[in-house]
Amino acid sequence: MSAHAVTPSKHGEPPGSPCFWVDWGFRPTARAAMPIQRPSQSEILTLNRHRCHLRRWGPRDAPLLVLLHGWMDSSATFQFLVDALPDGWQVAAPDWRGFGDSDWNDGSYYFPDYLADLDALLDALSPQQPVKLLGHSMGSMIAGIYAGIRPERVEKLVLAEGFGLAATKPAEAPGRYARWLRETRDAPEFGDLQSLDAVAAKLLERNPRLTPERAQWLARELTRQRDDGLYYRADPRHKMVNPVLYRLEEAMACWQRISAPVLWALGGDTNDHPLAKSVAASMPQRRACFAKLQETVIADAGHMLQWEQPEALAAAIHAFFSQPQ
Repeated sequence: MSAHAVTPSKHGEPPGSPCFWVDWGFRPTARAAMPIQRPSQSEILTLNRHRCHLRRWGPRDAPLLVLLHGWMDSSATFQFLVDALPDGWQVAAPDWRGFGDSDWNDGSYYFPDYLADLDALLDALSPQQPVKLLGHSMGSMIAGIYAGIRPERVEKLVLAEGFGLAATKPAEAPGRYARWLRETRDAPEFGDLQSLDAVAAKLLERNPRLTPERAQWLARELTRQRDDGLYYRADPRHKMVNPVLYRLEEAMACWQRISAPVLWALGGDTNDHPLAKSVAASMPQRRACFAKLQETVIADAGHMLQWEQPEALAAAIHAFFSQPQ
């Protein structure tokens, strides 16, 4: 499967490919003024008939590193991390469907769609060679499952602050489906965010080690100004409950099939984060699923460690990826 350059139609859709289409060399990404060391380039791909925005940094002949963002985030989340990496990396980061500048779904969002999009993305970026992959939070959960389903496509894997969700019980299913039906009839919405300063202040409140300058930059990247106000650059239907229960046993079965070396990257101050608290009791069982596991704790960082301590995270992942197989 190969990528080919085409001219988009007036609706931004490609004329053909059912799996992916790429408009290479699209435009520089520079919405907000901030001293960025490595500006990104934006490209538009179609993955599984779905328009996807991709950021790229670095020379195309350098080793490839693919970064996968988390829920209510976008590829912009990795700008500070990319700035902190040593020279010599080619980095690519997509906006998942319904986030950033990628297209929204017509309805709900389901986990297998992300796996299919990642599979098509890697076919576009590195059709012949396995890749180095890093995921954060939701992106980490996608990367971890994918690496077990397609172990031959992942050379090395970093899972940052995303080690699965809390286990569920079948008895939860009726209530979960009922809630999903209610939310399907009355879909959630985002309210007007008032101002970029208000968004930046909220980011600083939740991530106290984030600098004000970086908070302002992220506020611009994570929002969109519309005629009726300022809104998150995301589909509010991502707030809908998933009608399909999370099955920890299935995730563990996938993790056990990962052949690549794996690095867990944990924020040193995440014990009170809801995601960390929900899985704390079963962390030993989750760790045991990975045959080649290393761990690193990023001190003075919470869940968004790529915002609060990008230099420390960059050093840790560069060291891990530079290790011989």
